[in-house]
Amino acid sequence: MKLTIVYDNEAYKAGLKADWGFACVIEAYGKRILFDTGANGMILLDNMQQLGIDPKTIREVFISHGHWDHTGGLAEFLKVNDEVKLYVPTSWTPPIGVKDVIKVDKPLQLHENIFSTGTVKGVEQSLVIKLDKGVAIVVGCSHSGVNNILGVASEFGKPSAIIGGLHGFNEFELIKELELICPTHCTQFKSRIKSLYPDKYVEGGVGKIIEL
Repeated sequence: MKLTIVYDNEAYKAGLKADWGFACVIEAYGKRILFDTGANGMILLDNMQQLGIDPKTIREVFISHGHWDHTGGLAEFLKVNDEVKLYVPTSWTPPIGVKDVIKVDKPLQLHENIFSTGTVKGVEQSLVIKLDKGVAIVVGCSHSGVNNILGVASEFGKPSAIIGGLHGFNEFELIKELELICPTHCTQFKSRIKSLYPDKYVEGGVGKIIEL
């Protein structure tokens, strides 16, 4: 699995544009999935171009939840590539004209070893990728609660990594068994998480590549 952050509040590499929001490109098991689209489509597409990611090679877009900072870039992206399958939580209505939309309520297998948690607590879905040593969880903002997300993800395997926005999450004991923690975007307690788990903590930011 390879994950490239293409939209985040901070830039990991010089020359890339930081902005409030989150998006990443996940490559696993022969699939290339855009997870969320950030707030601004021009920033999203420019960052992708600079990182050598052709939007036309994306076959699926996975929207974690309907907030503007995760969906704002979708319209511009679709102008470049509208031949995508769009997975959205039941709590959000996608733009009119999208050709292939799957509304996700309950846990769903997208592909072999790739799953959605379903719309947890009716709010947000997360992406789960099954790996040799457990499952990696990609989250948008964790509005459904990290505890609830981990609980659903554990149905697919032992959680080993979490990447994405954790918002006001402060139940730090819940993530002590993970092997990798990469808090991005809206996470309020990054410094606290880093101090507690320095060996597991990974910095995010636009241009950061994580391989598992």
